[in-house]
Amino acid sequence: MPHPEAGRLSPDVINVHHFRQEFDAPSAPLARVKFGTSGHRGRLGSGFCRRHAEAIAQAVARLHAERGIRGPILLGGDTRLMSAETARVCAEVLAGNGLPVRLAGIPLPTPVFSLEIIAGRAAASLNGTASHNPPQDMGLKYNPASGGPAGTEFTSVIERYANEVLDDPKAVRRLPLSKARAQGLLEEPDLVAPYLARLGEVVDLEAIKSSGLRIGIHPLGGTSIAYYEALRKERGLKNLRVVDKTVDPTFGFIPRDHDGQIRMDPSSVYPMKPLLDLARAGKYDFVGASDPDADRFGVATRTSGLLTPNQALCVLTAYLLEHRPAWPASLAVGRTIGTTHLLDRIAQARGRKVDEVNVGFKYYVEGIRQDRYVLAGEESAGLSIYRWTAEKDGILAVLLLAEVMARTGKDLLELYRNLTGRYGEPAYRRVDVAISEDQRRRIKAMNAASCASLKELAGQKVTGVRDTDGVKIYLQDSWILARLSGTEPIAKLYGESFQGPEHLQRLLQQGGEFFGLQVN
Repeated sequence: MPHPEAGRLSPDVINVHHFRQEFDAPSAPLARVKFGTSGHRGRLGSGFCRRHAEAIAQAVARLHAERGIRGPILLGGDTRLMSAETARVCAEVLAGNGLPVRLAGIPLPTPVFSLEIIAGRAAASLNGTASHNPPQDMGLKYNPASGGPAGTEFTSVIERYANEVLDDPKAVRRLPLSKARAQGLLEEPDLVAPYLARLGEVVDLEAIKSSGLRIGIHPLGGTSIAYYEALRKERGLKNLRVVDKTVDPTFGFIPRDHDGQIRMDPSSVYPMKPLLDLARAGKYDFVGASDPDADRFGVATRTSGLLTPNQALCVLTAYLLEHRPAWPASLAVGRTIGTTHLLDRIAQARGRKVDEVNVGFKYYVEGIRQDRYVLAGEESAGLSIYRWTAEKDGILAVLLLAEVMARTGKDLLELYRNLTGRYGEPAYRRVDVAISEDQRRRIKAMNAASCASLKELAGQKVTGVRDTDGVKIYLQDSWILARLSGTEPIAKLYGESFQGPEHLQRLLQQGGEFFGLQVN
């Protein structure tokens, strides 16, 4: 039951019965399997159903057989409507192909999949999740031996094989779980204790415990509930309280996001409102949340309100550079192309390099596995740190930021303002612009060469152009980036200026005109 402090809104519930039927017998033609960031995702029914799960699992079995990949495959998912059933379907198919499987008995955070692979307890994983997307959506994500999101060398093959299976359902092999267990192909391990043991090695839990900091956690109906409860009961963090333990696959208790959708996004003030209200009321000094698969984070304090992911990344990077002296001085800071350049200034002051990568955590995997980063983060509220998982970890992020407050005794926003006072204050904005097919083609065709004639923008000299993921134009004290959405008819226009909000608005308008976009 939810804690009475958290409150509830009247749920506008999705039709559970309808979507269960759609999972088993879609009413429309099946979408082809198409992997995005290491996984296939779609609306329950024609977008994602039992047959998609079977096809992807059969494709993974074929891939492992062809490439000689040995070892068990970890299976699980988040708290969505068909996540547990999807994991069971995959377990039957993989076992039917003679592969050993480890099946999670509880909803499983995305970072736990990564940790289990890196620890050598699994060779790969299939994770039933659609992240923070609306509850009608479902998906399957594959992680290979790196523990991180799979690259195209895996996903392109799985995608092709899975679509062949969709065309030939008889190719699917199954073994009931009871028989798989009897044949020694099925293991149902403890997946909480190993994660918490490792977490205690990278987060100063004692500092959090002894600080007396009043911590409120909202799992947003997701997989982190059991992990936070174990931290409280087994690790002695009595000052940490899970304010709402509701698990409801409709997520009807989550306030709707800015566009009226139910979206379990911890970086948005709308779904975070019940938790932010508790902080504002003075019940907690620090509050944190993760999305359903616990790979994204959101944090706030009693006085700061919800920090943006960019603000949190900057505070945490500066803290780790100062408070982890045993870490190698050669470690770099990782950020995606759409993430604040304040990180660059913080890193430069410490003599650290910055790796700028394309949007998507899969671009960090190699560097994380090579122990390259102090912190690798992205503006969409994901991060990992030195010698941690090759996936984003929302639980880790929340606890590290709690450690920051516990050890410094300062509010997170105060720490951020100290940084901007030292290195400059960025004005940052992302604008989603609806586009036509002609506009999409124009932006897609743009590259560094087509920007060669652009010498100045918003009164600043162009200093460089990057075209590896959309087009990013670097200026003297600002930058602008245009990227196309892979799933919607929109262009994402990112901009940042260290010359203030007015200059940022001018940059977005003039940059938008250059890209053929109308920005208000």
